[in-house]
Amino acid sequence: MFIKSTDSFFEVKPLIAPFGFKGKYVSGLWYVTVKLSDGENTVYGNAVQSPLWSDAEVFGSTSFDGSNTFMYAITCKALKMIEGRHFSDPVHMQDEILPELLKYAQIVTASEDVRKTYVLNALVALDYAAWQLYGAEKGLVTFDDIIPENAKAVLSHKTEKMLRIPLVTYGYDEKGIRELIADNNYFLKIKIGNDPDKDGDPMKMLAWDKARLTEIHNIAKHTESPYSEKGDIKYYLDANGRYPEKSYLADFIDHAEKIGAKDSIIFIEEPFDEKNEVFVGDLGVRIAADESAHSAEDAKKRIEMGYTAIALKPIAKTQSESFRIAAVAHEKDIPLFCADLTVTPSMVRLNKMFASRLPMLPGMKAGVLESNGHQNYPDWDKMEKELPSSEEKYSRMTNGAYTLDDGFYKLPFNVNK
Repeated sequence: MFIKSTDSFFEVKPLIAPFGFKGKYVSGLWYVTVKLSDGENTVYGNAVQSPLWSDAEVFGSTSFDGSNTFMYAITCKALKMIEGRHFSDPVHMQDEILPELLKYAQIVTASEDVRKTYVLNALVALDYAAWQLYGAEKGLVTFDDIIPENAKAVLSHKTEKMLRIPLVTYGYDEKGIRELIADNNYFLKIKIGNDPDKDGDPMKMLAWDKARLTEIHNIAKHTESPYSEKGDIKYYLDANGRYPEKSYLADFIDHAEKIGAKDSIIFIEEPFDEKNEVFVGDLGVRIAADESAHSAEDAKKRIEMGYTAIALKPIAKTQSESFRIAAVAHEKDIPLFCADLTVTPSMVRLNKMFASRLPMLPGMKAGVLESNGHQNYPDWDKMEKELPSSEEKYSRMTNGAYTLDDGFYKLPFNVNK
């Protein structure tokens, strides 16, 4: 794979309303496009930057634009590093440039502890384009064609029905929750870990989270789902590292059991900061790793700590690293799912390529894909219509689910075709 020339640009996409997680809010997202050419083939890769998700400390150390500028600088540095060079494939390209980029990120952000996920997030558009260029040079057409050997076993499934998982943010009111359920959403991602008085009090956070789960469960428990084995709406609770100690989470889980919601929880994602290496395998609920599983090695470590699910995020940590993480999880029989980063329809396409080929989560009768862009972008419908007509077909849902037939699995991986 030869990189003759590179280019990039970005635009800031506004959101319908401030988007709250990790106790903070963002009102827009930087959307980055990378262009790669080998002299004969020209490809484009896209990505959404999320400094708050990937490194909340870096995000909090400067302004919204500042934290995004740091990340984009890493993208631009990476492009300069690969120009005029040959690489065997995108995985090895990333291996070669990542160590230097991590050092560069420490300088740019003025943080020696900048997280690897922050750098990986900066490389998503480049990695997406690199896989397309690699495919063009090798004559590979579909997503199945580009899957590395070590990941083929875990990405060999082809689901026919896939649920879209919407996001219930801090600001979603009762009316909004009822509308989500009435619109045939049978799997809800619920943000917990709110800081209601903005004073960092963990007891106030815990009380808020308990009340929030009670409110949502009292609404959802009356609706039957055709896509879960028990016929209930399922919950995916995302704490984004906000819980300070295991005892707080155990208290929350006890509350979930008291109100009858515990069995509806598929998993609780990332309850602790990644530096808190407490064992989580004895909490009675499946605990999932997300941003703490930066790499395959990190995923192995989280599995040893009792984590029994891992968020696969090619749209946030690169496809190259996601293939490796998927292979490691499969070896340990750890369920995988594809989480969102409030990405655009073209990036949902990539996430769907991964998610559609994963085994179903325990307790489910359909595949799942988190996608909340339709809730957050004011021009979502316009962006979807910009997809090729064959793609647009697979972005439409019936009774809360996408139907993925042979036509979907034969779609070209290269988004430019």
